[in-house]
Amino acid sequence: MLRNLVALMSIIWGGHLAAAQQQSANPVQQTTAVQELQASAETKTLTRFIMISIPDRQLALIDNGQVAKKFPVAVGKQSTPSPSGDFTIINRTEDPTYYHKGKVIKPGKSNPLGSRWMGLSQKGYGIHGTNVPSSIGKAASHGCFRMAKKDVEELFKLVRVGDFVMIRSERDELVAQVFSTEKNDKNDAGTNTPDVQVASAEAGQN
Repeated sequence: MLRNLVALMSIIWGGHLAAAQQQSANPVQQTTAVQELQASAETKTLTRFIMISIPDRQLALIDNGQVAKKFPVAVGKQSTPSPSGDFTIINRTEDPTYYHKGKVIKPGKSNPLGSRWMGLSQKGYGIHGTNVPSSIGKAASHGCFRMAKKDVEELFKLVRVGDFVMIRSERDELVAQVFSTEKNDKNDAGTNTPDVQVASAEAGQN
């Protein structure tokens, strides 16, 4: 079991609503997310969130105090790094259309966003599929987080608008506990899933 991280998550939760209020590509959905977060803050503790470790190039879904799922991701390359900080999911789209600098690519095999898009409250960034699966696990994107088709479609079913997303560019205490090699090996074997105890607290890049 992971050590109690109540103090850490209380600090993070303090910035949770502020993150949702950042400028987004969809103001209507952004407002909805903020309202959901305000209601959530009043009624329950923060026990569900996504954590992304840029150095580990992995994403974890934490639900009910446990690491429910872990997936490999591609992160931003050196010239176009991924953002770090605390964000929220502000929209979810199946079979997204890609828009960037006058280029429009409809859903299909050539679409850089793959089959799913989950937009972050940092404008232009999100978690999505890819038409270059060989990039998964590498620093290769324009700043977004790419996932394999099967993985992104599974994650898409599990997340919802308003979910908190922690993105870390360094291995702090919580990241090290969730993504340590020893724990990953045990989780792959189907045993010893770590517990995480916590307290309340359209696309442009790809």
